[in-house]
Formats: sequence, structure tokens, C-alpha cells
Amino acid sequence: MTEAISVDRLSGRAGWDRLLVTGGVLAGPVWVTVALAQGLTREAFDFRRHPVSVLSTGELGWVQITNFVVAGLLCVGAGAALRRVAHPGLGRRAGPWLIGQYGVGLVLAGVFVADPLDGFPAGTPAGPGEVSWHGLAHFGAGAVAFSALIGACLLAGRRYARQGERGWAAYSIATGSFFALAWLALISSGGHPVAMIGFGVAVVAGWAWVSLTLNQAE
Repeated sequence: MTEAISVDRLSGRAGWDRLLVTGGVLAGPVWVTVALAQGLTREAFDFRRHPVSVLSTGELGWVQITNFVVAGLLCVGAGAALRRVAHPGLGRRAGPWLIGQYGVGLVLAGVFVADPLDGFPAGTPAGPGEVSWHGLAHFGAGAVAFSALIGACLLAGRRYARQGERGWAAYSIATGSFFALAWLALISSGGHPVAMIGFGVAVVAGWAWVSLTLNQAE
């Protein structure tokens, strides 16, 4: 009887972990879809001038805030599950921790709202505008999330290389490197339109890597 109960509990935990990992797989497509839909429909928003973060401002800002928080919680859940689920690229220690840190950064990015910027929301004066304490906290949250994503990509790249998975190794390292360069370009350029678009592409590429990589969990 005791053994049967233990097996049931393990089976239930395994199913729950699989569900949490699946949530992490879906986090990226949902986040990108919601952000893209808002960027294409909200008045005065321009992907060449505005980071997606400013969608958290204005009357409909709650949509992007929710988007950040939900995606972040899904990644935190996936990171926790990966400590008990075998994964060829992320392992059960540093990789899950980094995925969880990425999720925490996203949640904080939703909690600490970005400041209005350069004409968005509609009626906001042109230019960079003033940076509030929660705007600074939002930048800090981004640093937490972005550094974790880059770290996860490079860690997975090294692990895949050791296993002879050259394709996955190259893909992971390329994604992490591209994201890091796009982030640095955005910061150093002060939000130049080319850098803004490049970083947007990097964000999508990063989410794609998260989804495809988590889907490899056994």
C-alpha cells in the first residue's frame, strides 16, 4: 500500500512538473503575441522609437503589465520544475536557476512600470522624459532578466557542445551573443531606431530559444 501511494505521488509530481515546463514553453509565444498586438494597435506607439516596456503605461497599460507578470510566473514555474526534470542543455542546477531568474526579472518589470516616453502614450511630450524611481527599478528588472537569459543561452551552449550537440550548441551561443550585442547597442545608441528594432528582434529570438529549449525537457 505504501509503495502504491509513493508511486502515485511521484506520478502526480511528474505530471505537475511537465505542466509547469509546458507553461514555460508557451510563455514566449503568448508574450510576443500580446506585445505585438498592442504595438500594432495602440495609438502613437512606434516600434522604431518605443520599447515594448512603455506599453505598460496609459489606460491599457494593465494589459502589458499582466503580460510581463504572467510570462514571468510561467518561467519561474518552469525553472522550478527543471530541478526535477532531466534536460540535456540546462541541467538541474544553474540552468533552472537562470530560467527562474529570467522569470523573476519579468515579474518585476511588470510590477515596476516603465515611464512614458517620446510621445507615448498619446499626448506625452516628445523626447526621453523624466525617469521616476519605478522607471529606474524597471531598468534594473530588465537587467536581471536579460543577464539571466544570456547566461542560460551560454550555459546551454557549453553543455550541448560537451555532448556533441553542435547544432544546439551553436544555436544557443548565437542567440545569447546576439541578445547581448543588441542590448549593448540599444544602451550605447540611446535608443536609435535601428538599435530599437534590432533589440526587438533579439527579444523575439530570445523567447524562441526559451520555448524550443524548454521543449527538450525529458
